[in-house]
Formats: sequence, C-alpha cells, structure tokens
Amino acid sequence: MSLTKRATAEFFGTFWLVFGGCGSAVLAAAFPNLGIGFVGVAFAFGLTVLTMAYAIGPVSGCHLNPAVSVGLVAGKKFPASELPAYVIAQVLGGIVGAGVLYVIASGKAGFTLAGGFASNGYGEHSPGGYSLLACLVAEVVLTMFFLFIIMGSTEQRTPKGFAPIAIGLGLTLIHLISIPVTNTSVNPARSTGPALFVGGWALGQLWLFWVAPIVGGALGGFIYHTLFGEIPEQTVRAAESAR
Repeated sequence: MSLTKRATAEFFGTFWLVFGGCGSAVLAAAFPNLGIGFVGVAFAFGLTVLTMAYAIGPVSGCHLNPAVSVGLVAGKKFPASELPAYVIAQVLGGIVGAGVLYVIASGKAGFTLAGGFASNGYGEHSPGGYSLLACLVAEVVLTMFFLFIIMGSTEQRTPKGFAPIAIGLGLTLIHLISIPVTNTSVNPARSTGPALFVGGWALGQLWLFWVAPIVGGALGGFIYHTLFGEIPEQTVRAAESAR
C-alpha cells in the first residue's frame, strides 16, 4: 500500500476520532436530561479508535495520533521516514473533523465557544482546575501507558484480532481518568483541531498537548521495546522444544 493511501486513511481516521469524540463532548455530554456525561464521552473516544482500527488498521495501522506514531518509531515498529506524512495527515484530519463539528454545533441557537469546544487546558482552563504540573504528568504518564497497550496488543505473540478492543478500551480508561484533569488529550491532533476554533487561551496552552503526549509516547514505545519487545521466533521455538 502506498504511503499516500496510508496517510489518507490516517486523515479519515483522525477526522472520525475528533468528530466522534469531541462531538460527543460538545453535542451530547450535557444534553438536557439525557446527557451522556464523562462516561459517555470516554466511551465515545474509545469507540472511535476501536471502529477505525478495524476499518483502516489493515491499511495504515490506525495510529490517528502523532504521539502514537512517534512512540511506534521509538519502539522500532514504524519507520521514521514515514512519520512526517502521518503526522501531517493526522493533524489535517483533526482540523477538518473539528471544522465539521463546528458547522453542526453552531447551527443551534445560543451556541458559543465560551464553553471551550472540547479543547484541552490546564490551570483555570482545566475542567477540575488542575495545575500545569499535574496536567503535564497526567498527559505524559497516560500516553506512555497507551503506547504500552498498543505495543503489547499488537505483538506477534498475542492473539490476533483483539488488539482494537484492547486499544479502544484503553483509550476509554484514559479518558475516565483524565477528563477532569485536562479534558484528555494524549493526542496532539485531537487537541489542535478544537484549539484552532477557540483561539486565545486554547492556542496559548496547546504547546503542552504537543509536548507531553509526544514525550509520553516516545517513552512508552522505547521502554516497551527495550524491556518487553518481540522475542525472536527461533528463541520461542527453542524454548518450546525444551519443554
């Protein structure tokens, strides 16, 4: 499959993640009497990844996230030469997804961007008022463990076909933990789309949601590969024959 086609798949996949995940937060989280709340938003993000993993996973690997792509490079599972094309496609997909969401959300009387439009933030713009340090640590640690889940569930020695479920549920858990802290990023492309529409404080704080997830992703990929990376096939066969 050509790099162009794989990058295009990443564009559509990241569009779906931002439109579906942020859309659930903007349109449905606090809907009168029937709002889905934090739990619903967490599952929405997880479901976007799970569904796209089955849809485009065989095409592009379904990264949908610059931090994941960087982490997979650090974990020796993705070539660094293809990283720029993936990151550009992911960011563009996130921006277009946020744009389509804006067109829909702004069609309701009284709509305003003052609520944040699902942007990520720290300090006074953290949903729970968490400090910059707290938000930095949360994003680094959660992205690191997200890479652990991705690396482990896609190993050759794991059961086939179940990785999307583990990854989708992993992202759901991450959101259940950190929506009150940062509104959950762990994905620079997801953060960039809404921030461009909100502007002001959202763009001013966007740096954190590039730096922290990428650091966490790189750490997760590197640590997992170093400690738990693929066991050579000949070693597995030798161990089995010795039993």
